Amino acid sequence: MRPVYPRRMLYVVPVELVEANAFIALHHRHHAPVVGHRFSIGCTDDGGVLHGVCVVGRPVARLAGHPRDVAEVTRLATDGTTNACSMLYGAAARAAKALGFRRVQTYTLVSESGSSLRAAGWVEEGPAGGGQWKHTDGKPRRTDQPIEMKTRWAVHFSRPMIEVLPIPSPADDSLTLF
Repeated sequence: MRPVYPRRMLYVVPVELVEANAFIALHHRHHAPVVGHRFSIGCTDDGGVLHGVCVVGRPVARLAGHPRDVAEVTRLATDGTTNACSMLYGAAARAAKALGFRRVQTYTLVSESGSSLRAAGWVEEGPAGGGQWKHTDGKPRRTDQPIEMKTRWAVHFSRPMIEVLPIPSPADDSLTLF
């Protein structure tokens, strides 16, 4: 059972990936630390004690959407502090919106309730993934991760689809200003 800490004021703070991964290695129930991220945040109390971390990266599933439009919470771990999960999910969604993403998503195991996500305003989109599968090269799926079905959760932001134009090459005469 996780320790229950007394209610204290919590604050969202930026954290480096190395800090987030160290926390994840200690506290995440079923996943190892991540390799990369777009940004990571944490929540601390007024004494500076880190009670949770949230790592936001590119979408893992190939068909989840363009990485310019979709951010994904790839890890979230807490030490059991009340409301830390909801605070981190809410802060991750606000940060993704501020960075111009059209959607932020995450996945939970079917055995997890999703109450922190609901409390932070995320919407359940239904079952996704899970089960056993093989890579295209025939190798079996990794066994260090749960294979049960997942539930996808998301927050959608209203922003028009914007196509980013390619950067012109330096030899392009259209860049001549004079």
